[in-house]
Amino acid sequence: MDQSGVVQEALAAGQTCLAAVQGTLVVGQASLESRLLGLVESGGRCLVCLYTHRRMAIAAEDLCLERVLRLEEGFALEEVAMETELPTLGSDVTIRIVSPEANLLVRLPFGSQTQMFLREVRKRCVAGGTVLKPAWPAGRSDHASSQGCSVFPGIAGKEDLPPEGETWPGRSKGQSVPGGAPRPSLSPSLLISRPSKTHREETPNVLASSETLGQRRPTLKSQLLQKEDLYTSLCHFKFFVGSYNVNGRAPQESLLPWLSHDADPPDVYCVGFQALDLSQEAAMFNDTPREEEWFEAVTKSLHPRAKYAKIKVVWHVGILLLLCMRRELAANVSDVCGVTVGSLGGTDIKGAVAIRFRFHSTTICVANAHLTAHPPESEQYSQDIRDICARLQFFQQDPSLPTIPLSQHDIVVWLGDLNSQLEQQNMDQVKKLVEAQEFRALYRHDQLRSQMEAKRVFEDFTEGEVIFQPTYKYKISSDEWDTSEQYCAFAWCDRILFKGETISQLDYRNHLTLRNSDHKPVSAVFDIAVKVVDEQLYRKVFGETVSSMDKRENASIPSVTLSKREFFFRDVKFMQLQMDVLIICNGPTPCQFEFICKPHESSYCKPWLTAKPSKGFLLSDDEVTIELEVFVNKSTATHLNSGEDQLEDVLVLHLHRGKDYFLPVTGNYCPSCFGTPIHALIHMRQPIQDILPETIRKLTLMPLQSGEDFFWDEKPLDVPKELWMMVDHLYHNACQKKDLFQQPGPRAEFPEIRDCLDTGTLDTLVGSSCSVAEVLLLFLESLPEPVICFQLYDRSVESAGSYGLSSQVVSMLPRCHKNVFNYLMAFLRELLQHSEKNHLDGHILASVFGPVLLRPPPGHPAPDTVEKQKAQQFLQHFLFQEGSSP
Repeated sequence: MDQSGVVQEALAAGQTCLAAVQGTLVVGQASLESRLLGLVESGGRCLVCLYTHRRMAIAAEDLCLERVLRLEEGFALEEVAMETELPTLGSDVTIRIVSPEANLLVRLPFGSQTQMFLREVRKRCVAGGTVLKPAWPAGRSDHASSQGCSVFPGIAGKEDLPPEGETWPGRSKGQSVPGGAPRPSLSPSLLISRPSKTHREETPNVLASSETLGQRRPTLKSQLLQKEDLYTSLCHFKFFVGSYNVNGRAPQESLLPWLSHDADPPDVYCVGFQALDLSQEAAMFNDTPREEEWFEAVTKSLHPRAKYAKIKVVWHVGILLLLCMRRELAANVSDVCGVTVGSLGGTDIKGAVAIRFRFHSTTICVANAHLTAHPPESEQYSQDIRDICARLQFFQQDPSLPTIPLSQHDIVVWLGDLNSQLEQQNMDQVKKLVEAQEFRALYRHDQLRSQMEAKRVFEDFTEGEVIFQPTYKYKISSDEWDTSEQYCAFAWCDRILFKGETISQLDYRNHLTLRNSDHKPVSAVFDIAVKVVDEQLYRKVFGETVSSMDKRENASIPSVTLSKREFFFRDVKFMQLQMDVLIICNGPTPCQFEFICKPHESSYCKPWLTAKPSKGFLLSDDEVTIELEVFVNKSTATHLNSGEDQLEDVLVLHLHRGKDYFLPVTGNYCPSCFGTPIHALIHMRQPIQDILPETIRKLTLMPLQSGEDFFWDEKPLDVPKELWMMVDHLYHNACQKKDLFQQPGPRAEFPEIRDCLDTGTLDTLVGSSCSVAEVLLLFLESLPEPVICFQLYDRSVESAGSYGLSSQVVSMLPRCHKNVFNYLMAFLRELLQHSEKNHLDGHILASVFGPVLLRPPPGHPAPDTVEKQKAQQFLQHFLFQEGSSP
């Protein structure tokens, strides 16, 4: 959670918070005290400010300044590897801050906020001549520190140095690297990856220490990959995977019967929890003490016959995933990354988290999900699973490279509360099967099993044989079933699935002795064969390969053939993806390709166009398929509607050491009411696609204020007809619909509603009420000038405490914007009249409509929690105020 906004609020005028991070101050041997650290710029000087605070600092009054450390002579910041810990990827960062004012030991959480804070401190220290250096305790091996385990991001260990011929950021080639560290020795872990396709992902790994390799690295890499079997062997490791829905309860019993069930300790633990915290505060602020409590419970219950290191912890609302590994194996882990997704983009406890990592030369992904329960015959169950699978994407270090989906891993393990139900409707028969322990017969009626057999979800995944009794629902603190009338449906909610060529399941079981929840935990033990590089054999193969390359002079220039040279996208519509493919066929010489920027441009293409992948390399006589995607969204639609931009671009395909290819991309865009300003729409009595492009251009580019007196043949509409159609549809069909604006409609209905609004082919809207409500929010969000104009944003937030002041702000709006605001408020008040049936209240509507009606202007800092609450408070005045409209 970014805390820089809270620190900025506590600063005086003229002071700026550059970065902030939440940490803990290490006091004495084991005592930890929470602190908020802020890097502050004041009068041209930089300071590190330490604040004490309440449990969660969300406003300036929650902070109390404890001390100020100046970044000047005598200031030093060192990374510290604790003697009792093995620092590994994903572990917390421990730093020592030394200054004339203090000598402090601070622990910072692993993540982007810590990296940003330390990067900014380092930047200021380097500019001021202060050197920040890593500090390893005596006896610590350099090998552990070289595996990405540095506890100071941005400070390199021995093998984190740049390749030969390249320089450190901010240094010329003649300068030395920090600490005068030697160049890295050749290491297989720096070179070998094992992707599953001929098109290899570009990685920042160092190939070798010899500058002579230079441009031959792709060729060397491809040849070494082809000879992989000569220097690698399969090593087997034991993975423990566990899942537990704790129903919002704190740990009250030992987890040893679950986590240490087997006599032999596992090599790797993948432990997932669901429903950690069911409180509204946890869902709203994505913060809960339960995470720490359950993590501590896990660490106390890991197998006593081995020592483990934390690799990564990922948490989202109520879902927690922990990855731990034997300490002696942790140095072989790299490329650790975590990702979280919510359910339907909401703030409830459902969703998923995932961790990917490379173990030796094998990529592994572990996902933990908490799905929403749906009736067995409902298509929504499988749709939820497909949506979450599609949204679990991992970003690469190079932002120009495409994200990595779950499918592009050698091994994938999926665990969690998948909320699978039994399709058997005769509950008496279900109870008899459970009592008789006829689990195989009962399992035939399992919802998830049926969906997997029909290949609707989890295609290519496998689940071990389920021969244990259902894990839900039990009486808390008991082994007895909850057979009350309300909860009589038994189910295998808690599941573990897997896929991969080198993974096999050894055991799959539940753990009935744990009684803390209405669920019982499950676990599975896997044998995973991982490709391990023999360094001695690798060096031999590497030397032979380089010698072979040295014997022949590769003077050939890469050449490719392209399947197409021009691309045309016909009738592109708002939020409707169009795709075409470019097939690049390589010749006899391996080559790197990349779409490069044109002169004076910062991106290789316009924002509505994407090439996937945008760079890569090809083996000899290989080919790759490039997907060209055209997608117009709210950020690009306005300029296309007005004619300021056209669907015209030229992609420049560059071959390393080869020629450039110029590929024109053109198309025609169908104008849309989405992305068109209000003051233009009120002058359009016809559908926008029936209006001449020049007329649309004049109306769109017309200044907002002049629109009040703009000369036109007909009187302007009070509100845009498209807005009226959607509101009128909801008014007549959905005032009493439950959970309106909170549930999305079927995706297939959006194009029909959009075309109806843009072409006027139908007098009434098609589609469900949920879809129309969703489209209404998208329409408001895509307005280039929000209903509450940008110039009134700050004043609206400042006036949120008073209905009178808020009314004055609305009265200052242009007439067309004021009409739209009053029209929407009247509609929302009408919805509140039916709150007993639609379950809506003012707080829900304010939280839904606040971000779309009241948006900060471009360049404005992202709203913090307090600012968002004020925006909602501004709207609530008009939802609860029955007086005359302003």
